[in-house]
Amino acid sequence: MSAEAQQPVPPALKPPVDPSTLEHKNLLQGPFWQRIPAYAAVTETEFLDHKWQAKNSITNIPKLLATIKGLVSDAFMKDAEQGFARAPMSVRVSPYLLSLVDWSRPYEDPLRLQFIPVLSRSLPDHPKLDLDSLHERVDMPVPGLTHRYVDKALFLPLDTCPVYCRFCTRSYAVGIDTEEVAKFQLKVNVDRWQQAFSYIQSRPELEDIVISGGDAYQLRAEQITQIGEALLGMKNIQRIRYATKGPAVMPQKILTDDPWTDAITRVVELGRRLHKEVALHTHFNNPSEITGITKAATDKLFERGITVRNQTVLVRGVNDTPEIMGLLVKRLSYINVHPYYVYMHDLVKGVEDLRTTLQTGLHIEKYIRGLTAGFNTPTVVVDAPGGGGKRDAHSFEHYDRETGVSVFTAPAVRPGEYFCYFDPIDCLPPAAQARWANPAEHQAIVDEAVDTAKSKGGV
Repeated sequence: MSAEAQQPVPPALKPPVDPSTLEHKNLLQGPFWQRIPAYAAVTETEFLDHKWQAKNSITNIPKLLATIKGLVSDAFMKDAEQGFARAPMSVRVSPYLLSLVDWSRPYEDPLRLQFIPVLSRSLPDHPKLDLDSLHERVDMPVPGLTHRYVDKALFLPLDTCPVYCRFCTRSYAVGIDTEEVAKFQLKVNVDRWQQAFSYIQSRPELEDIVISGGDAYQLRAEQITQIGEALLGMKNIQRIRYATKGPAVMPQKILTDDPWTDAITRVVELGRRLHKEVALHTHFNNPSEITGITKAATDKLFERGITVRNQTVLVRGVNDTPEIMGLLVKRLSYINVHPYYVYMHDLVKGVEDLRTTLQTGLHIEKYIRGLTAGFNTPTVVVDAPGGGGKRDAHSFEHYDRETGVSVFTAPAVRPGEYFCYFDPIDCLPPAAQARWANPAEHQAIVDEAVDTAKSKGGV
């Protein structure tokens, strides 16, 4: 035996982890929906049926309040009713989603926060807010197609979703009109789609198309196929992505709507034969949104070779700590969904209570990096208000933590321009809050931040 072979094996540097501490693998199982009195008699077969989920989704406030009656106080019911009266988004919630809410603590529950507003927690909108804060309509050469980046476009074939998130960045278009917002219409229209296809085909620089909305979950199987085949048939297109929140709020569709799942699969397979990438982009925000049903759905997609990536929105009270975001990242990785982006919350009307500071995003990214493999570690980004596009949160030219103004540039998108993101005013020091309370100070605050960015050489 050689001397090398006789060397003792060094002890492990780290002791093994107790399996019981691997919380990301602990997924909710069993008939959890039966905790809701309205669903107490619903069988597993019914609950896993996407048609049952869609038919029983709640689309009006009286039905929502009737479903949660007895689970919450009358004061909360009134608070929610008044919250919807001020909300930019109409109500649409799946039974699956409602069954995941901890109704013993409705004010703190992270799922309730995302879908059911309450008046008592509302805050005034930031004075620099714009209903279409990302200026998507400004960059629309034809209705429902935003062409901002040189080689990528956003196609919005429809304006409905399986649920309506309070913080939707497209509250200017998605869902029905509310008391607060008359919607920009993007209904399913084949002629409008053809205008978009003609434009895409006419632009050789376009290679990447995001199909969003609304939500691709709401497209029929034949529409999934029609859009996919039309885009993959263009020589210039190399990548397409179907964007849907569906796996997070109604995973049953993937399990029981065979025509829809088969349509996605066929488009993916067609893309592979053409050496083009087709992926599914989804949207989980909190670890409690991921259950055993979710894993069954993502396992089915994984078996079919479908790449799934996740784009999270950083939401106050939902995922704004390293611990919660870390658990979300690990749980997504466990079900073969790649954490891709964490978006700083857009400046959306009526949801100032959900936004966080840029510093919060920077802090979270610092502490989750190294938690898992790099390809499963999301990048925190700011979608720059005014049309600057997605910027790495760390790439600001200047960040004034007193006034809450961060300044970004986008040389590849709009060279020479400056784009400002704004922290929630209630998170700022008292002196800064007082300045923002005075409309005469607003432009001076912005000018100070931009001038400082310019002085640092930001271009």
